Amino acid sequence: MSATPVPRKRRKEARPSELLEAALELFVEKGFAATRLEDVASRAGVSKGTLYLYFENKDALFKAVVQEGIIPVIAENEAIAAHHTGSSFDLLEILLNNWWAKIGRTAFAGIPKLIVSESRNFPELARFYYENVISRGRALVGGALQRGMTSGEFRSMEVETTIDVVLAPILMLLIWRHSMSCCQNTESDPQLYLRIHMDLLRQGLRKTQKESQV
Repeated sequence: MSATPVPRKRRKEARPSELLEAALELFVEKGFAATRLEDVASRAGVSKGTLYLYFENKDALFKAVVQEGIIPVIAENEAIAAHHTGSSFDLLEILLNNWWAKIGRTAFAGIPKLIVSESRNFPELARFYYENVISRGRALVGGALQRGMTSGEFRSMEVETTIDVVLAPILMLLIWRHSMSCCQNTESDPQLYLRIHMDLLRQGLRKTQKESQV
């Protein structure tokens, strides 16, 4: 049984980064609806009034968590894709591995599960996340796939559906780790999971010799 988080020592001021850290912890633990601003302030060790100096409401706080923690990783991957000169599969692997290293292995991995579970109740936040994270992430994967198909490295496939197939196992891994993994008798190995996923993608995306001769 995990220990109850200890509120940070109360003080008059806190940097926005500390408030965002406390907010992320509570959003992942409780979900968006159940997280109260006073709880975030208490976790950060400040008054609720101090929190309002930086964030006007809980929606703004959630958006700031995404903007400060997740969107920079998307931007980093976009820069990687723009300057990549190797194979398209190498690019795809680099993008997915970087996402896992910066998001999947951190507390931010709980945000996708939160969005999936609460998007219907908070459609404005869901749209914000879709436009700033999901849409850009899909474009990155789609660009790598199209690059490989154009060069002849990958077989010809419908890109939008293939994006879903590439990303679905990773999304499942994130959601599982923050939900049903507590029911497993043994802890899963994310790195092994990802290696198998990438190996299956390598075999499935590669253009066969027969297809190359057509």
